[in-house]
Amino acid sequence: MRIIAGDFRSRTLLAPRGEATRPTSDRLRETLFNVLAPRISSARFLDLYSGSGAIGIEALSRGASLAVFVEQSRPALAALRHNLETLKIIQGFRIHSIGVSTFLRRGYTGPAPQFDIVFLDPPWDAADEYASTLDLLGGAASGLLAEGAVVIAEHRRKHALAPRYGSLHRTRLLEQGDAALSSYALDLSVR
Repeated sequence: MRIIAGDFRSRTLLAPRGEATRPTSDRLRETLFNVLAPRISSARFLDLYSGSGAIGIEALSRGASLAVFVEQSRPALAALRHNLETLKIIQGFRIHSIGVSTFLRRGYTGPAPQFDIVFLDPPWDAADEYASTLDLLGGAASGLLAEGAVVIAEHRRKHALAPRYGSLHRTRLLEQGDAALSSYALDLSVR
């Protein structure tokens, strides 16, 4: 795994051992950030189920002002901390070592309380995590989203996500190999 572009371009990242964490492929990460390119500079980025942190670190590399990582797996947290340390990233991030639903229910109280971009990539076998997380982001936790925010879920291509979760509605679906990226935005008339 490597950083694709920006300040840390071509630097390698450590991924946790085992099957519990499935890193986003370089190709899909490149597609994701091509889509996000117009909005990444100075963005506040929330990386849910962050694993090794590859997505949030890529966001920082490309100019995001803040990356908040939410991950509860100890091996993944160790890899994330190692990657940040190796790249000498000492500011512009926060790590929350709790479950995503707990984080979303508590809310974020750090600087920049609203996020411009939210990325979520739960374990593919935990299909219920998609619905519960997107329901929270489209409902009780929608206050975490800045005006014009985008929420992007990486999922199995064969596992279709709903077109709507509360006040979130799908705006785009990109499919690549086994994976897909579903993009959502807030429908303010439903909020």
